[in-house]
Amino acid sequence: MAGHNAGEVAEIAFDLTDPSLYRDGFPHDLFTELRRRGPVLRHATVPMARAPQGFGFWAIIGHPEVQHAAREWETFSAVDGPRIVPTAAENRGHTLTSADPDAHTRLRKLVSAGFTPRMIGRLEEQISLRTRAILEEVAERGTCDFVRDVAYALPMHIIADIVGMPDADRAWVFSKTDIVMRSGDPRAGISPEERGVVERELFAYAQQLGDEKRRHPADDVWSLLAVAEIDDELGSRGRLTNLELDMFFLILSLAGSETTRNVISSGLRLLLDHDDEREQLRDAGTFPDTAVDELIRWTSPVTSFGRTMTHDAELGGQHLEAGDRVTMWFPSANFDDRVFDDPFRFDPMRSPNRHVSFGGGGVHYCLGAHLARREVKAMFEQLLARFDKIELTAEPTWIAAGPDATVALSLDRMPVRLHQRASSAAVIR
Repeated sequence: MAGHNAGEVAEIAFDLTDPSLYRDGFPHDLFTELRRRGPVLRHATVPMARAPQGFGFWAIIGHPEVQHAAREWETFSAVDGPRIVPTAAENRGHTLTSADPDAHTRLRKLVSAGFTPRMIGRLEEQISLRTRAILEEVAERGTCDFVRDVAYALPMHIIADIVGMPDADRAWVFSKTDIVMRSGDPRAGISPEERGVVERELFAYAQQLGDEKRRHPADDVWSLLAVAEIDDELGSRGRLTNLELDMFFLILSLAGSETTRNVISSGLRLLLDHDDEREQLRDAGTFPDTAVDELIRWTSPVTSFGRTMTHDAELGGQHLEAGDRVTMWFPSANFDDRVFDDPFRFDPMRSPNRHVSFGGGGVHYCLGAHLARREVKAMFEQLLARFDKIELTAEPTWIAAGPDATVALSLDRMPVRLHQRASSAAVIR
């Protein structure tokens, strides 16, 4: 495709939201071809689950343009939620992903109040312990479904640790969360009504847990969040409302677990395809931060985030009008050759690595970025230390929900056989 001329509206004439495009991974050849037309393109009006009559929007697919939109919240507002189709008006402002300053600033300060240095230190210790326990369990069996038994287990247990979830509740919560994540794929056979029932069950559980923490605070992050107070911009003391705390539980359980799971599961598949790089990392005896960020760049766990224009503006040679819905496409931006040298080369030592997988910076930069990096680092450091060889025993399968779910695709099943190193116990302890 040829590049567009200044003033000419460059359009996408097909459905970039079609889940079938993501059935076997990101359509990187398509993204590359689209970027040749321009970094900002007008998408055709297409039907989606929440807009069966059709919905049109702008697709921001270039790296500098995604970064600009992510940081300029005054122009690119998050109040309509992160999905392509705007959220209902009554859902605005209750979560970090559907608020702008000052409401967003208040929420972020209150949530951050629970993550004290002591709590962060404890969580980092828990990450190491949980990782070790998970890998010891699968090592005894020799085979496992890496997605469910390893990649999903770690972030869910860490989230459960954050909220102080009793061990007896975890299997139930994990299973319900898995249903919601799978429901976005049309082939999963989970109806919107079934998904709604499960979401209400999780929400009711969050209410019950929040009430318990308020009545009987424990030594965990969730108890701190339930009672934390800050001074707002008017000097008044305030705390998270019950609804805000309950909604944060859902964001943690769903978005927080799904994204980290994707990096760990797709990250292993990437390493299995790059023997030399994997063995170099194993020989190094540590998993460097540069390798963590390269895995995150390649896997791009969030596909797209939506924003609404608050006023007319120019971006990427296109004129955007107030009220237009725009979407930032992170996996496309993460392979933009204007920013990344040889972007399709997997380079664990890549530096600098300006990926936008955590949102591109600004006030909406992912609050969980630090913990996600720690989980990925701990998992691959221990994985490479413990196992000489990991091999697929069947072809992986995918969940393809499509970009309107913000996470367009996830590995669903990845059966593997693990060959433990004779000296692994000494290496990881």
